[in-house]
Amino acid sequence: MMNLKKIKIGIIGAGRMGITHYSIINSHPDVKIESIADPSSLILTMMNKYLSVKTFKDYNDLFKESSPDAVLICTPPNLHYPIIKIAAEKGVHVFAEKPFTTKYKEAFELSKLYAGKNLVNQVGYVNRFNDVFVKVKEYLDNSLIGKVARFKSEMFSCTITQSGESSGWRASRESGGGAIFEMATHAIDLMNFLIGKPDKITGSSLNHIYSKNVEDIISSTFLYKNGITGTLYVNWSDTSYRKPTNKIEIFGDGGRILADQHSLKVFLNKPNEKYNLRQGWNTSYITDIFRPVPFYVRGNEFTRQLYHFVDCIQGKETDNQCSFADGVKTLEVIENIFNDYEQNGKL
Repeated sequence: MMNLKKIKIGIIGAGRMGITHYSIINSHPDVKIESIADPSSLILTMMNKYLSVKTFKDYNDLFKESSPDAVLICTPPNLHYPIIKIAAEKGVHVFAEKPFTTKYKEAFELSKLYAGKNLVNQVGYVNRFNDVFVKVKEYLDNSLIGKVARFKSEMFSCTITQSGESSGWRASRESGGGAIFEMATHAIDLMNFLIGKPDKITGSSLNHIYSKNVEDIISSTFLYKNGITGTLYVNWSDTSYRKPTNKIEIFGDGGRILADQHSLKVFLNKPNEKYNLRQGWNTSYITDIFRPVPFYVRGNEFTRQLYHFVDCIQGKETDNQCSFADGVKTLEVIENIFNDYEQNGKL
């Protein structure tokens, strides 16, 4: 898609994820970070002092006065839609942090828009690049545990642990805050990646623990026409977890899989020669199966997803592993959860 010249990158939003992505993408030998946009004068002052990049307080100015080949969008989710629209008009490749947008209709529109252009589009669902979950996907594709009947997709963190702690955009659903947009998106996308998008959603509940305007806990049940049943449970107010943890449990007629970002346990009714797995429990860890990355921040998956984005721009990869179309499926599930709760979940 492009020649071997360095890809010029713009970063829009220089908060925690923006800085994380800066450090990772800056390590890529085929990339040059050209510009950064953020409303914070303090952040821009630091960038101007220590980095050789153009800085802007407004992303509109970045597109007017800079000429990136691609942008990493790390703003609050409700701002993604107008930024991506401008990027499409300018012919710019886009990596957007999850959840892509906060509205299904907007996401669907953007997905169709980019599908009609020769532009790479990717959403930042890192679970698809985690070595453990990639191995789970391989096992399922090869029917390691037979016909799947039931699963659980869960996520826990201690993000909000006292009243009044949730503030700013994270305290507003319209801005992309709350446990669903902030955390459950990962658990839902992991479910879509491993099992597929559900055909029906039922039994959804939203609980307030500390937050007033957004949910702290979400649970729901997913039904599939092929007979599979799954449950979603996400709690961002669980003080028993120090770091955000994604868990998946899958039961089939030939065994069972238990996995999180760091470990994988498989129970088999019969031994499997292809994977050299015995009957009963088999345990492996991320250190047993990980693929090295050139630069490590937070986890291999964070580097792998951005390097994959670059590979897609360069034409080294032709199948993006987490496109806008994938992001649309996650937002469709979220919209259906909200609708199910409003219609059936309130007593």
